[in-house]
Amino acid sequence: MDWLLAGQDRIQKKLAARHLHEDALVLYDLSSSDVEGTHCSLAKRGYSRDGKRGTRQINYGLLTDGRECPVAISVHLGNTADSTTFLPEVTRLREQFGIPRMVVVGDRGMISQKAIDAMSEESDIDWVTALRRTSIRALVEQGHLQMDLCDAQNLLEISSPDFPGERLVACRNLELAKLRAHTRADLLAATEARLQKIQARVQADRLAGKDQIGVEAGKVVNRYKVSKHFALTITDDALHVARIQSHIDAEAALDGLYIIRTSVHAKRMDAATCVRTYTSLAQVERAFLSMKTMDLQVRPMHHHLEGRVRAHLLVCLLAYYVEWHLREVWRALTFADEDQAAKRTRDPVAPATRSAAAQKKVARRTLDDGSPVHSFQTLLQDLHPIVRNTCRTLTGAQDAPMFALTTTPTPQQQRALALIETITL
Repeated sequence: MDWLLAGQDRIQKKLAARHLHEDALVLYDLSSSDVEGTHCSLAKRGYSRDGKRGTRQINYGLLTDGRECPVAISVHLGNTADSTTFLPEVTRLREQFGIPRMVVVGDRGMISQKAIDAMSEESDIDWVTALRRTSIRALVEQGHLQMDLCDAQNLLEISSPDFPGERLVACRNLELAKLRAHTRADLLAATEARLQKIQARVQADRLAGKDQIGVEAGKVVNRYKVSKHFALTITDDALHVARIQSHIDAEAALDGLYIIRTSVHAKRMDAATCVRTYTSLAQVERAFLSMKTMDLQVRPMHHHLEGRVRAHLLVCLLAYYVEWHLREVWRALTFADEDQAAKRTRDPVAPATRSAAAQKKVARRTLDDGSPVHSFQTLLQDLHPIVRNTCRTLTGAQDAPMFALTTTPTPQQQRALALIETITL
């Protein structure tokens, strides 16, 4: 691992030279994983993307090209904020990887206003991100975004003096709006149910005192993050709860609405492409999911030395690099959609739909030749029986000739192996 770590810069420069070019599209996101033990200097308590509160963790950022092919990985202290890791990655892209012009894509928590101001001073760096909910609400209140226009079309480009020289692309996803409305209704109902239990304790004299009642009620409303939707009246012997319907209605009006914010000129990237570019970050999230759980199992880490942690994550990056290429060439054998060109023409706001060929594979569970359709994991398992044995002739002599004998693959195994040969690196 120490030997591998010494070559990390050289390895990542080669990957960048292979997959990133001038004026490239670069995706970046940050994740975290818990660390076992107490001696690793990188392990700190911070915001856990896995929902594991109170655990020591390390943060790591993943850089990919526009196709979500991994290029580089960086490691940070476990309490490092997302936005503080972004500008160093942009600097690395320019200085170490030699990418003079680029479009960097990051989520709304990653690309801060400070980073935007710094990138604005560089004419060769463009970016794509999204507005926070408070900024969206301000645009609606100021009249720069009219909600009735969003009812007529799900994508429109607007402008605002608060964002000079930038493009804003407003999107309204009705399915996302329904999901958020349903989630909010469940959270409000769950909060009321728990508050009713506290009211019952107060009425039964099992809980008394304004401070004690307030502490218990605060735990409930903060648990589901809906405190702004409730008005609590607390006395020494009573708790009254009421919904603030105006707050609920104001939030519901923005359900399903999100706004892409970018510095990319319209001649270079139209509004629909801006949306597709930002939503491609979901593929980076899938890369983290693959690294953490299904395939590579990056966590938990038991290393104590900082260098070993960095080497561990570099191994995971290289393993996922191999996996990404295998997934791409094996699309014809798996449930994956082979019609990737359709992504560039379909509605970027509407829910993604499979091509007719992909739906056929899902429905029939077999390919045109009758062989079964696999997931990535089951296809790997299907290749497990292929082995290479070293054999020796039965002459009894110690110097008897030796030869290698490889298992004869089945037709589907032959096809999978043949597809691997088509990978160009």
